Amino acid sequence: MVELILKEGKEKSIKRRHPWVFSGAIEQIPDNLEEGQLVKLYDKEHNFLAVGHFQKGTIAVRVLSFEDVEIDRDFWYARLLAAYRLRQKLGLVESDDTNVYRLVHGEGDEIPGLIIDIYDRTAVIQCHSIGVYQNRSVIVDILQEIYQHQLDAIYDKSEATLPFKSGINPQNEYLYGVLVDNQVKENGHLFLVDWEKGQKTGLFIDQRDNRQLLARYSAGKKVLNLFCYTGGFSVYALKAGADLVHSVDSSKFAIEMTEKNIELNFGSSANHAAYLSDALQFLQNAEESYDIIVLDPPAYAKHGQVLNNAIQAYKRINQRAIEKVNPGGLVFTFSCSQVMTRENFRKTVFAAAANAKRKVSILYQLTQAPDHPVNIYHPEGEYLKGLVLYVE
Repeated sequence: MVELILKEGKEKSIKRRHPWVFSGAIEQIPDNLEEGQLVKLYDKEHNFLAVGHFQKGTIAVRVLSFEDVEIDRDFWYARLLAAYRLRQKLGLVESDDTNVYRLVHGEGDEIPGLIIDIYDRTAVIQCHSIGVYQNRSVIVDILQEIYQHQLDAIYDKSEATLPFKSGINPQNEYLYGVLVDNQVKENGHLFLVDWEKGQKTGLFIDQRDNRQLLARYSAGKKVLNLFCYTGGFSVYALKAGADLVHSVDSSKFAIEMTEKNIELNFGSSANHAAYLSDALQFLQNAEESYDIIVLDPPAYAKHGQVLNNAIQAYKRINQRAIEKVNPGGLVFTFSCSQVMTRENFRKTVFAAAANAKRKVSILYQLTQAPDHPVNIYHPEGEYLKGLVLYVE
């Protein structure tokens, strides 16, 4: 196994158990070091620090273990089983009303570069590193063992998530089985999930608890769900007794999936309408007034270079929503941009509220559901930020 030496002082973050090593922290990277290769990290005195996967780019090593252990099948089994047992403790594995959850959340489960979502009897894998991608076969084998061969299919959706510098051309594919059923249940609500064509793995599972919170306030209200994707917030609001729900997205695929999910839960009886539109334009032109507005936009900033542009985009859409919502209404607003810190998000929403010239209070500060755990040594894992605003 290749040994890499860190520069003087650069071992401090590793000793604090941060799972990323940046390329500038390494004394010298051999020219022949291949993407995905296992490496051991040492300080200048040749004291062992960690073992992980090498990756070309700013993040050069994703740490798998701070112990000097073999990264073999036993290692993968122990990590996956630990993730499974955590979901058992959360009451997700054998729940009567929920059969969709995240099984592995990268660094949050000490498996950097790996995402696994469970959709009833289908597991959807996303690899974000070549090192993990090269271990797909053992991951598939272990998943079948942990779930006692009850999974109908295991689908790999890594085509868009692997680093482009790797030089491979991955294809989304079934690693085991075939599509049998794409209907899932979340808190008793039914959803059709298209993990083959949909964003991420098919459903924004991280918003499960926040959708439930919306339901608490939706009875008798007029609700606008912007960036609705597959209609998760809309279904919850309608089931909770909302008088009217409008769903808006600029994606035809998203609108079609939303309409399917509304029909799945309510037939043709729901007081619901879906609109194919830009969210900001819809807000500017809407004649209807709303008691609750949900803003769950895509990641406006995926890296720091475009953060300022993203802040302006968040500010514009939040200002318009705060201006539009009825007096005494609520705005559920979110950012899923990892580079947008919680502090930056609050400041951005503060600026939007100030520009709107309305009295605004924060009722809730929200984050991702607990099956998306945040490694305490890796605060970057807390990517989802949310606020529930009360607007007088």
